[in-house]
Amino acid sequence: SATAIALKIPMSKEEMKEAILETLRKNNLTDAYIRPIVSRGVGDLGLDPRQCPTPNIYIITQEWGAMYGDLYEVGLTAITVAIRRNAPDALSPNIKSMNYLNNILAKIEANEKGGDEAIFLDNNGYISEGSGDNIFVIKNGKVVTPPTINNLKGITRAAAIDILKEMEYSITEVNIGMFDLYTADEIFVTGTAAESAPITKVDGRMIGDGKPGPITKKMIEAFEHITQNSGTPINP
Repeated sequence: SATAIALKIPMSKEEMKEAILETLRKNNLTDAYIRPIVSRGVGDLGLDPRQCPTPNIYIITQEWGAMYGDLYEVGLTAITVAIRRNAPDALSPNIKSMNYLNNILAKIEANEKGGDEAIFLDNNGYISEGSGDNIFVIKNGKVVTPPTINNLKGITRAAAIDILKEMEYSITEVNIGMFDLYTADEIFVTGTAAESAPITKVDGRMIGDGKPGPITKKMIEAFEHITQNSGTPINP
C-alpha cells in the first residue's frame, strides 16, 4: 500500500515488528488489536507530499475481545448497501489507508437498516466486500470469494484461503452476484478485527438453515487455533 502511494516507510520490517512488540509490552497487552500507521509527517496545509519530507510512524494497541460478541454463535445480519465500493480505476480498494469514508458510509447505511455489517457491490454489480472484511460464499461444499481487483487483499483473507486448502475444500476466486449471495448455503467474512464471522441473514433472507454452517465453523475453529498457538511471543 505504501509503495502504491509513493510513501517510503522509514523502518524495516524487522524494526517494525520489534516496535510493535515493545508497544504491547509497554501496555501490558497480550490479546490486543494492533494498528501501525505511517503518515507522511509534518508539513503544511497543502496537498503536495513534497512538503512532508519525513514520514512518522504511530503504533496503536488496544485491548480487544470478540468484535461481534455472541453473534459468532448465531451469525451476523448483513445488508447490501446502495453505496458502491471505490472503483479500482479511481481509488484502489487494495490500498490500505486511513481513508475509511467509503466504508463508514456503508456501515451507516447498514446500521440504519438494522444490519450488523454492510456488503458492498462494485460498479459492475458484483459483490466486493464488507465494510471492514472480505467475504466468502459456500455452495454445495465449494467456497468462492471475489477476486481482489475490487476489494482489499486482506491478511486474514489469505490465511482463510490457506486454511481451507489445507482442509481440502475447493476454493475459487470468481465474480459473485446477488443470486449467489441469496442462494448460498453458508457465508462468512474475515478481517483483522472480525477474525472469522458467520453471516446467516442477508437483506432479510435466511442463509442456509439460518445458522452458522459446518464449513464456516471448521474455518473459525482452525483460525482460532492458529492465532492462539502460533506467532511471535510478546515476551521472549
